[in-house]
Amino acid sequence: MISEGEAQFKVGNAFYRSQSRLARDLGVLTAAIYRSEKDSLRVLDAMAGCGVRSLRYYLESQADVVWANEGNPEVSSVLRQNLAVIPQASQKITCANANQVFFQSHCQQDYYDLVDVDCFGCATPYLSTALWATKIGGLLYLTSTDGRTVTGHLPDNSLRAYGVYARSHPCAHEQGLRILIGSIQQQAAAKGWGIEPIFSLFSGQTYRVMVRLLPNLVLNTSNYGFLGYCHQCGAYQTVSWRKIGRVVCPCDGAVLTLSGPLWLASLHNVNWLEKLQAQAKLRQWWERVRLLEVMQEEANLPPYFYTLSEIGRRGKLDLPKRDHMIQALRSQGYHASVTHINPQAIKTDADLTTCIQVARNLST
Repeated sequence: MISEGEAQFKVGNAFYRSQSRLARDLGVLTAAIYRSEKDSLRVLDAMAGCGVRSLRYYLESQADVVWANEGNPEVSSVLRQNLAVIPQASQKITCANANQVFFQSHCQQDYYDLVDVDCFGCATPYLSTALWATKIGGLLYLTSTDGRTVTGHLPDNSLRAYGVYARSHPCAHEQGLRILIGSIQQQAAAKGWGIEPIFSLFSGQTYRVMVRLLPNLVLNTSNYGFLGYCHQCGAYQTVSWRKIGRVVCPCDGAVLTLSGPLWLASLHNVNWLEKLQAQAKLRQWWERVRLLEVMQEEANLPPYFYTLSEIGRRGKLDLPKRDHMIQALRSQGYHASVTHINPQAIKTDADLTTCIQVARNLST
């Protein structure tokens, strides 16, 4: 038996990755908050595997109903064994393709407060269909593990999968989260809906986004556009649709390398992060408390970051300590923070030239 949170379960021949507990913990916290505010929580775990997520949603988030679906019938036995602690009236177990489950839910008008889609590889097959099973105002928790596609190593793949041309640059992992959010946002907009990110998590080469489905459109030319990177000087710019083809870098007019379209607004909702942090404190999940604090700090900063190695390389200087850099930038009136995406990077509204100068001053 394996223990995780309040759950005890067997893996058997199902897939289980202990390193993904962080994402499961944040899912449990979000579901628990939703349950406390709405007095109801119905969960659809579309790719349940051994059932650890379903079990934890029931035990730790007090879900009223859990529908655990696993497409591989060979693991149905271990899934049923693990979920045996859930009363029959509160559980539903199926072995079907996830998209069949989403459409069944929609056709029966059986919508869920939280739809968890922990898929492997590209998330594209589920971006639109998972929304059909999600209640308006409810939550969608989506995964992508296809890092090479969203980080610009395979731009033709990103074009086919997401309708996005992704390019490689130092903050490409944040780009991956923004591609995923933007793609869900576009699919929701096609249905006349919108989404808001609750939180966005990059951990261990896995991209996880928790979003809330809204009844009104959110996507517009301000929050959905392009990220420009200058390979000559290392600077970033956000680029709107109307400026495509007319934007250059101030450094000698170098042409920017554009990635997009992608989500340019906040990765996280600060109000939700505060609730999640309070819930994590109650459970004494101190590592999660610190992570959520970092997410709050980075939430409203520009949609990119600067790595310390990039600052050091372009400034031809020794790497400064990250925290010293952040403090120095703040003392000059800039906003700056660490980022959970890369521990050796800073997010700031200062430009790269300013960051290099601050680093140089710290090095003397």
